[in-house]
Amino acid sequence: MALLEINNLSVNYGAIQAVRNLTLEVNQGEVVTLIGANGAGKTTTLRAVSRVVRPREGSIRFDGKDITKMAPDAVVRIGIAQSPEGRQVLARQSIEDNLELGAYLRGNRPEILADIRKMYEMFPRLGERKAQLAGTLSGGEQQMLAIARALMSRPKLLLLDEPSLGLAPLIVRDIFQIIANLHTEGMTILLVEQNARLAMQASDRTYVLEAGQLTLEGNSRTMVDDPRVMTAYLGG
Repeated sequence: MALLEINNLSVNYGAIQAVRNLTLEVNQGEVVTLIGANGAGKTTTLRAVSRVVRPREGSIRFDGKDITKMAPDAVVRIGIAQSPEGRQVLARQSIEDNLELGAYLRGNRPEILADIRKMYEMFPRLGERKAQLAGTLSGGEQQMLAIARALMSRPKLLLLDEPSLGLAPLIVRDIFQIIANLHTEGMTILLVEQNARLAMQASDRTYVLEAGQLTLEGNSRTMVDDPRVMTAYLGG
């Protein structure tokens, strides 16, 4: 069953068309990856789903509801959370304050505190330094915090934008292990990632974007060695 359905989505930044007639779906419990070269429209697609940018045409449905014109906070309320490109943690706030922010739309204090403890179990490095300012963390630790913060809203769909960007290979391995663990637990994930091979190895299905348009789609296992993918994804 499709949890997320995007139909004929087009997004413009002024006169520049970033996404053109994009149609894709993410089924309940899947990890779906969206890959392509820089400027292909990947991040714009996630931003449209989270309603940070407004589509020019097309529709976005989530859990059976049309969310195309919904406000960003309402999208979070119904179960979509995004870990953004560049992490965007609150640098002058502690790890725990950042996690609290992720639950800002929730009202049950005991449940919030229980989920913070769960994040510390899932991300032990964060638990070891929960009072530390987020801006003093390493890039990998900030990425873990960004994912944990998104999970604090208890999403049905997690949007991950470039989780390996700028990280050392060993840390990238840790981040993708976290993604694998979330997948095992049944979390539905739409993943945007520069490392095409790693993204396909971590996902069930893959969509390839070129210049804002969908050019390839299919089962990740069968696409991982498809030369057309590497042609589309320069440097992949």
